[in-house]
Amino acid sequence: MLSRVKFHLIQETLQNTTLRRKPTRLSMSFLKRRLFAPLYGSFMALILLLLVQEGLSIAVAILKQRTVDRVTQTFQIKREAERLLGAALEEKVALRGYLISQQRSLLEQYQLGREEFYQSLELLSQLLADSPSQQDNLQAIAVFHKQWESTFVRPILTGALDREHITEEDSLDPLRLTVERILTYERSLLNEQNRRLASLDSLNQLSLSLSLLSIALIIVGSGLNFILLRRRVAAPIQELIKVGQAWKTGQLSEQIAYASEDEIGHLSATLNQMARDVRGRQEQIEHRNRQLEDLISTLSHDLRTPLLANRSTLDAAIGGAFGPMQDTLRDLLGEYRDANSNLITLVETLLDISRYEAQGNRILNHDVLDWGKICDRVMTWIQKSSDGKCRLEVCIAPDLPVVHGDSIAIQRVLQNLVDNAVRLSQPNQPVIIEITSVDLSQVRVAVHDQGPGLKEQELSTLFYRFSQGTGRQGRAGLGLYLCRQIIEAHGGKIWARSVLGQGTTFWFALPIH
Repeated sequence: MLSRVKFHLIQETLQNTTLRRKPTRLSMSFLKRRLFAPLYGSFMALILLLLVQEGLSIAVAILKQRTVDRVTQTFQIKREAERLLGAALEEKVALRGYLISQQRSLLEQYQLGREEFYQSLELLSQLLADSPSQQDNLQAIAVFHKQWESTFVRPILTGALDREHITEEDSLDPLRLTVERILTYERSLLNEQNRRLASLDSLNQLSLSLSLLSIALIIVGSGLNFILLRRRVAAPIQELIKVGQAWKTGQLSEQIAYASEDEIGHLSATLNQMARDVRGRQEQIEHRNRQLEDLISTLSHDLRTPLLANRSTLDAAIGGAFGPMQDTLRDLLGEYRDANSNLITLVETLLDISRYEAQGNRILNHDVLDWGKICDRVMTWIQKSSDGKCRLEVCIAPDLPVVHGDSIAIQRVLQNLVDNAVRLSQPNQPVIIEITSVDLSQVRVAVHDQGPGLKEQELSTLFYRFSQGTGRQGRAGLGLYLCRQIIEAHGGKIWARSVLGQGTTFWFALPIH
């Protein structure tokens, strides 16, 4: 039975301890969940400290002012009490002199002393209005003065007082004692006020200590908050910037190494999850693109062999290898041969694109490019294919820097650009090939035409797959995409600019090294 009681007591103690610890856990979790909670807490503590300091300063100032006013009032009471006693003495002296010498001027002096006495009494009554005991003393002084006037002053003025009894009637000792009681009481109040001033000085010292403590807390708190903000804000933001730069370059496998329950921790977790989702989708897209490229490459390779066989058979039939045929049949077979040639060109383009996408610059030859020979070959091919439709002009700058690359691939790019320019130009309009160097760091090739030009939205998608500009309908839209693959495999760049109605200019630039 005793062991059960002990067990229940221990269980209740643990429960109470757990309940007492809950606020601490809640406060710690709150500090972890809120990024600026320590900063807010330090600000609130500083504000409370400043409010306490200011409240204490105001209270000390008010109490000190009241104490000073009370001390001033005490000195005024002392002065007026002494003035009242002096006025009574002046009355007594004037009356005694009048009784002895009968001079009327002494009566005027008595009147002045009497007026001053009642003025002092009135002022004392105002100053001691909040003290009942002192009011009783003032009432005793007034009663005594009335009795003194009736027993001493009036007999002198009427001539009924005997000189032998003058010392008995003119005594002001009761008045002096009453005034002394007033002054004694005020001296005790003055001592109390002095003690209060000493206490207020201690409070003032405490307020000064709080001011110094506030300054110290501001300095220490600023340093701690600076360290805290650097650790909880600046460092995570730098980590975010670093990882963001990695994500910008496509390195989505990088993750933000910041785990916390605060706002930046939640943001980091969200961004990490977004990066993982984007990376997963990119891998899916890349996998599908590889499958599509493999399919296109396989189909192109499988189609190329029968297409070449068809071209050989059609060439032989048109050449009469199978005997004579009518002109209509020959023309029809000629159209079939042209269509077969276009299919072969498309298939070869697809194969080339697949090779460049898979291997990049590994399939290129790196020879010194002879721009004169390349342009001559392009001009010869264009003249044959266009039957002299356009007038070609070639401008090659002297002293071009040496550029290494695959001359056949570069010739194919230039040939494709010139072919597009010729097809979109009117007969006998010039198509200009211009080759220059830029800052001795790259060679730039430009192809100018005076065709209808391209729209802005067409320029933005011109070098992508299956993109067709104005006047290129009916083609697969892979020529410029292949040009881009070749130029980028050389480490260069290709672009175009156009003005509607004024023609188009295609550029590609190759680095010297």
